Amino acid sequence: MSKIQEIFQAVETGKSKAIEELVNAALAAGDDPMKILNEGMIAAMGSVGDKFQKAEIFVPEMLVAAKTMKKGVEALKPKLGSGGVGSQGKCIIGTADGDLHDIGKNLVTLMIESAGFEVIDLGVDVKVETFIDTIKKNPDVKIVGVSCLLTTVMPALKDTVQKIKGSGLGGFKLIVGGAPITQDFANQLGADGYAADAAGAAVLAKKLAS
Repeated sequence: MSKIQEIFQAVETGKSKAIEELVNAALAAGDDPMKILNEGMIAAMGSVGDKFQKAEIFVPEMLVAAKTMKKGVEALKPKLGSGGVGSQGKCIIGTADGDLHDIGKNLVTLMIESAGFEVIDLGVDVKVETFIDTIKKNPDVKIVGVSCLLTTVMPALKDTVQKIKGSGLGGFKLIVGGAPITQDFANQLGADGYAADAAGAAVLAKKLAS
């Protein structure tokens, strides 16, 4: 088995203690850092996402895999130069004003990072002005993601999406998600995309950014 296949397996099965050593061994063997990232880690997270969507694995396994990849990326970062992590572009993410829940958003952040994006995480209870200011400061942003878990926050999510859309800023796609959100509601908001789960959000972000 090649070192890159070993890295793929380690990420897929969440072997976080072994990943750093495997990455260093692959680098020492002369494997290309971008190949390690793309074929070893990002491909493994793609597989993890597929398994999650088929209900073959669940949130804990996906979290462990994503954290393993994050650890692997840290070991790889010095060798990647400017073209590695974040090569898909920037993604701004946060929960809508009034929502303090972050588990789902954090999982989406991990999965979108795993797909090769540089994520600017604004956290929870984010005012629309903060989203707009951050977009202005990052004119190269590709994806803006807004989520909510509470039905009572859905009007705030609607307001956030409409104000971002009406701000005159462009060049990015706006995606929404969260437990009470449906594709129909996303369509009503005028969002560019909707994902039902973290794995789907990563697939959607890659599709919309390309």
